[in-house]
Amino acid sequence: MLKEFRYTGINQAGNPVQGVVLASNKSNAKKLIRETEIKQNISVNQIDQKTNFIYKIKLPSGKKVKGKQAAFSKLELAQALARIGYTSTKIEPVIFDFQSKPSFANILMFVDLSSFLLKEKMSYDKVLRMLAEEETNPTLRSTLKKIESELKKGKEGTEVFNRYADVFGKFPAYMLGLATKSGNMAEVYDATAKFMERDQEYKKSLKQALMTPMFTVLAMIAAVLYYIISIFPTTAELFIKSGVEVPPLTAATLQMSDFFAANWWWMGLLVIIPIIVLLIWWRTPGGRVWRDAMIIKLPIIGKLLHKSSIEIFCRVFAAIYSGAENNIETIQASAEACRNAYMEKNIKEITIPLMLKEGMSLVPALAAAKVFNQTTLSRFKTGSETGNVLTAAQQIAKFYEKETTYKMQNLIQSIQTLIGAFIGIVITALTVVSAEIATVSPKTPGM
Repeated sequence: MLKEFRYTGINQAGNPVQGVVLASNKSNAKKLIRETEIKQNISVNQIDQKTNFIYKIKLPSGKKVKGKQAAFSKLELAQALARIGYTSTKIEPVIFDFQSKPSFANILMFVDLSSFLLKEKMSYDKVLRMLAEEETNPTLRSTLKKIESELKKGKEGTEVFNRYADVFGKFPAYMLGLATKSGNMAEVYDATAKFMERDQEYKKSLKQALMTPMFTVLAMIAAVLYYIISIFPTTAELFIKSGVEVPPLTAATLQMSDFFAANWWWMGLLVIIPIIVLLIWWRTPGGRVWRDAMIIKLPIIGKLLHKSSIEIFCRVFAAIYSGAENNIETIQASAEACRNAYMEKNIKEITIPLMLKEGMSLVPALAAAKVFNQTTLSRFKTGSETGNVLTAAQQIAKFYEKETTYKMQNLIQSIQTLIGAFIGIVITALTVVSAEIATVSPKTPGM
């Protein structure tokens, strides 16, 4: 979460200067303030962080009032209370001041309710005030109040919302800021809510289709190895020690058990180390690009995830097309929102330069990136020729939403069926091995 830091100092003329920066911690705040010192040629001598204080006021009637207020210092809060006539106050800092980030549900509800109230012709300042009063998450409630205050002071909406991108998320904050200078705020808010829902569904589908089956299979393999290495030999070796001849399948399983027991450490490292290296690499820009390029090349599921990314691109494109200052800004924001680093890289490094430097039109520039399928390019071409690019983007988004939702559900069901079949086969194999050893009968004495 970003915090407010106020710096105080003097300029070259000896006059006092003051400003505020937003940063995640004091170390980052110092870096930003240092950059300000160099640019504005000032000398900063004090940095204060805005924190929460608990104050207790005794009214002239004798009634005691307790409240919570953020301030840069205890003295500043006392002076502010004194200016409104409260002099008999007790102020203490909040010792454990944990600010939890609003959940996705909190943000989505705010966007949805804002869209509804704006459609009811309620003014935006009243919308913010009402939703702030009803909000249960303290961080979001405080943020909405700050946004209302800053917008009243005449600050630009895009700048205000971008300051709180860590609260809303980067792209929702961008679009909500864009809505403040749009001719139809309700429509932009509605589109933002839809984008958030589809983005969440994309992540959920990716998890259900790829991550959950992978962890299920790994867990099953680990359980089987534990059975083979630890549990099964305990029983089988009792017969061997007694001189009893074990069946072929049991003997083979014991040999496998001995091999895994003797070599488990290097075999485990052989699996774990590449996975760790891969996960670390995926956190790098180049790793993310390679990963997402491979994902869309996967059979069946790759095409669906690719279409989902195209859908999100077109949805964001349609949401901000009329409100953005130029097409380049729209394309760049849409590329960053599409949740595919490979597509984002190609659009930024191929499409946008072709449009800026060579003056290429939209559709050929998108085609040059080689990340859009023929259906998408065809619809954009038709929209460009008829002057309805916005409508074309909306049609693509709606079409792929319906197609990917239906096919993804069927695919997930198929994967779950395959996982169930895999588990059934493994359990059957273990049952056969366990049942075979039950047929072993020790020789009776004298035989």
